[in-house]
Amino acid sequence: MRQSAQGSAETGTPQAWAAAVARVPQQPVAADVDRERLGSARASGTERGAVAADATRGEHTHSEPPPPTLGSTRAGAPPSRPRPVQRSSVRGQILAALRKALVAGELAPGEVYSAPALGERFGVSATPVREAMQQLALEGAVEVIPNRGFRVIERGTRELAELAEVRALIEVPVVLRLARTVPVERWAELRPLAEATVRAASSGCRATYAESDRAFHRGLLSLCGNDQLVQIADDLHRRAQWPLVGTPASRARTELLADAAEHAALLDALIARDLEVVRGLVGEHFTGAP
Repeated sequence: MRQSAQGSAETGTPQAWAAAVARVPQQPVAADVDRERLGSARASGTERGAVAADATRGEHTHSEPPPPTLGSTRAGAPPSRPRPVQRSSVRGQILAALRKALVAGELAPGEVYSAPALGERFGVSATPVREAMQQLALEGAVEVIPNRGFRVIERGTRELAELAEVRALIEVPVVLRLARTVPVERWAELRPLAEATVRAASSGCRATYAESDRAFHRGLLSLCGNDQLVQIADDLHRRAQWPLVGTPASRARTELLADAAEHAALLDALIARDLEVVRGLVGEHFTGAP
């Protein structure tokens, strides 16, 4: 739970990369999709209109070759025809995978990564990777390097301290107010989220722990009923989890377990309405006090 918690012993090898990131469904071959559409258009007498509509949408206009067709075949059976994967769905999955790679240190600070190279790792074209990286640029995780790709931002302890200060200004007053007003049974409902952080810490995976940690904080802050506050706090929390330059991309499993234990301790104090203990726990979280 502590602000400086960072996570695991994952490495940046291709094998670790493949195990850490989400598997992204491959997109169908353009020719298969076009044949299906043209066959339907002939049946309705609107073939010309269907072709024109495809051109208007600009499908498969990029120079990258389309990835292989999804679906497996059985002996003696024709190949199954997959449904086209929506661009927004692929982009979202790539964005989630890249965020995990950032937290795990697989996208190293200061290194430049190209969309085509990352697309090969994920088994997709460069386009959804480029779109996802542009979103990360808006979030401050990477910067665009013209004609080269995207460079992972190098962060230092000062930026981490500034993020901790802003998070404290938002979250601490909210938690202390909720501690006085939220019914005990509502706090008890957060117990599964706290237990999930312990399981994630036990795995030793930095990215897994980061997700469960944010989920616990979202659940806690959501009790204030302010969706905008929850979203802003979650964005700040995510940025605080990116590795610092010059520090290891992993953290001992015992340290992660200690951080996760603070979630349970905080819930116990909230259920007991022990405001002094609550104040001390949230203060330690953001200041890093022992």
